Amino acid sequence: MQELSSLFTSRIFFIALTLLVFVVAQWLYGRTKFLLFNPVLISIAVLIAWLSLSGVSYETYMRGGEFISFFLAPAVVALAVPLYERLSDIKAQGKSILLAILAGSAVGILTAAGLAAGLGASQTLVVTIAPKSATAPIALAITEKLGGFSALAAAFSVATGVLGGAIGLPFLKLLRIQSRRAIGLAMGAAAHGIGTARAMEEGDIEGAFAGLALSLCGIFTALLTPLFIKIFLALSK
Repeated sequence: MQELSSLFTSRIFFIALTLLVFVVAQWLYGRTKFLLFNPVLISIAVLIAWLSLSGVSYETYMRGGEFISFFLAPAVVALAVPLYERLSDIKAQGKSILLAILAGSAVGILTAAGLAAGLGASQTLVVTIAPKSATAPIALAITEKLGGFSALAAAFSVATGVLGGAIGLPFLKLLRIQSRRAIGLAMGAAAHGIGTARAMEEGDIEGAFAGLALSLCGIFTALLTPLFIKIFLALSK
């Protein structure tokens, strides 16, 4: 009995559980194409429910989760491959792409921080939500540097990615956006890694430009967020 209990709290069990949940969620989304059945969203919900019902702590689960997280960095580096294959295309439209991503990064920060400040949120909460469109590691680093809640910043970043990954493409189609490059840039800038993964399912061009937007949006967000926060604080005095 003790051996069975040890099995359900072992690293290999948590790795297998996470992969199984994600594969089933992907199958479910592939069969239904229902927006709310986004694989990342379903996986998060199922794993949170399982942890709550089983009484297993997050720290215990992460003994297996860390193994999966290890592959995140190589996966991000692998985004360089489609970028290299589209290098001439990117060079030809370099200025337009930079301006588009810069504008997207600024809008992402200003809308989140502006809305929070307008609704009377504290300075700490405004700082925490401002970098929500950047990928979670970058959002965490920015928030910690500016004195926000790092755990909440990660939650905002993941929620932004899940929402963007779920409704981003249907929304762009509703606006009749036809350019595959524009679709990729929008998904990467608005929904970081999760949006990039969704864009890659649409095609190699969308995936390459989404990966580019993901990277540049992180850089621009890191540079712009402290500046915008200073402006917000100066205006609020």
